Amino acid sequence: MDKGRILLAVTGFHPQRWHELLSAERDVVLEPDGPNDPSINYAVVWKQRPNLLTGLPNLRAIFSIGAGVDHLFQDPSVPDVPIVRVVADNLSRHMTEYVVWRVLDHHRQGALYRAQQARKVWHEPQQRVAHDISVGIMGLGQLGRAAANALLGLGFCVNGWTRRETRVEGVSTFHGEAGLIPFLNATDILVVLLPLTPDTQGIVSYDLLRELRRRNGLGGAVLINAGRGKLQRDADILRALDDGTLKEASLDVFETEPLPETSPLWNHPKVFVTPHAAATSDPAHLVKPMLDQMSAFERGEPLLNLVDRAAGY
Repeated sequence: MDKGRILLAVTGFHPQRWHELLSAERDVVLEPDGPNDPSINYAVVWKQRPNLLTGLPNLRAIFSIGAGVDHLFQDPSVPDVPIVRVVADNLSRHMTEYVVWRVLDHHRQGALYRAQQARKVWHEPQQRVAHDISVGIMGLGQLGRAAANALLGLGFCVNGWTRRETRVEGVSTFHGEAGLIPFLNATDILVVLLPLTPDTQGIVSYDLLRELRRRNGLGGAVLINAGRGKLQRDADILRALDDGTLKEASLDVFETEPLPETSPLWNHPKVFVTPHAAATSDPAHLVKPMLDQMSAFERGEPLLNLVDRAAGY
């Protein structure tokens, strides 16, 4: 199998570093030579322009540079070729760091201490041990499993919920519609790491949040969303925070990004905001696995980490 050119089509990322690293081994272009360019064998994309990939007769595979692939399916013209999800240890470590950071901050009452510092209050509230707190992770893919293992190592009880039955050692797992309410009822801190699909869009709703356990050592339920912004309904989160359904929230993703300056989430005293920065796609760590997969594919080996088009992830 001959090496062909790579089409690099990214929006929201500066292409220069991606282009530099990919072109160390391959011929890389930012635009096809016409709508039926026969020289392109691979596409490396993030929120590519609609119809850009249509009609490329020798396109063999598409590589998404982000953990999510919902951006690809927003273009109904994406050709029926294998789609590869990015999987890299660096991405898992970054997400695990973010989840552990936010869980510990809520557990160790970071918001309370910051408020006390601003008022120059010297007061030590009661602190519960980690084992008294249940962290529930929605989504047990590579990122969710890595975060779960780190939290187990810190002594937290960890629950997990997935669409289909999944087993993770040390984690109390629930699945499907029948398992969702029992999972929420046993969870103090909810961590959302689901892929975005038609079934999961808007799943983090007021009705879901009110099922979280609130009689716990935290003084209330907590939400952490580091998955996809359209998994949540921002207005429902605000309602839950204002009426006490939620004690606090850490949000890295939002329905509209960048988060509009007019959003009340920016200044809400119970919300910690980060700008979709939990696990940034770093080309220094992600390009080599892509190039290795291309070379292996050309040797006749199967592609790994393929997207299930029917499931949407």
